[in-house]
Amino acid sequence: MAGQVSVRVLTGRVHWRNLLTQLQIVGPGSLGVSLLTACFVGMAFTIQFVREFARLGLTRSVGGVLALALCRELSPVVTAIIMAGRVGSSFAAELGTMQVSEQTDTLRVLKTDPVDYLVTPRVVACAVALPVLTLLCFTVGMASSVFLADAVYNVSSNIILDSAARALEAWDVLSMMVKAVVFGGIIADVSCGWGMTTQGGAKGVGESTTAAVVISLVLVFIADFALSWCFFQGPGDALKAAMG
Repeated sequence: MAGQVSVRVLTGRVHWRNLLTQLQIVGPGSLGVSLLTACFVGMAFTIQFVREFARLGLTRSVGGVLALALCRELSPVVTAIIMAGRVGSSFAAELGTMQVSEQTDTLRVLKTDPVDYLVTPRVVACAVALPVLTLLCFTVGMASSVFLADAVYNVSSNIILDSAARALEAWDVLSMMVKAVVFGGIIADVSCGWGMTTQGGAKGVGESTTAAVVISLVLVFIADFALSWCFFQGPGDALKAAMG
């Protein structure tokens, strides 16, 4: 399925109207739950880091640690988990229902390739929307961390933001966006693949939906490890920079 979608994207065989519809579903439709989750994830990690770092007298490095954790790992992975649960399951269920009710066969009779019309717009929409959602989640996660650290633990927001600015590099943000693109493609491709191969009526739709979400999450975690291994080789000096 991934190969077929790649060929169609490279040759421009994308149903643009369907793509815009899917972008609206994947992007704005997932924005609220993504930002809410990012807010509480950021605050939860702030509680853990600030308490321990304050006892060691390392409050100057709290912002850098939070920024690196959110940017490199938490934001792309948490957003991908939300996307798999909300969008991936929807794709698998929708296409699975179309498959068992023979609607995809109707498209073929009408000389329309289901991969062109149904699958490619969904994969492209996820690959485009997930990086934007991830960047917004990172911003909200950092904002909630700064607020909690300042309001509850009396760690100045200027200290947090200054430490984060020293620790983060352009490559960290770029690697986050690359991860989000890969995760979005994986989720959409796996979900659509399971949906398009559904058999066995309503029971088959349920099984395909469950399998799509589970396999998407496993592949996301594997891809996260592989990309982190490639992106962050060698000794790091980000925390040293965060401490000033």
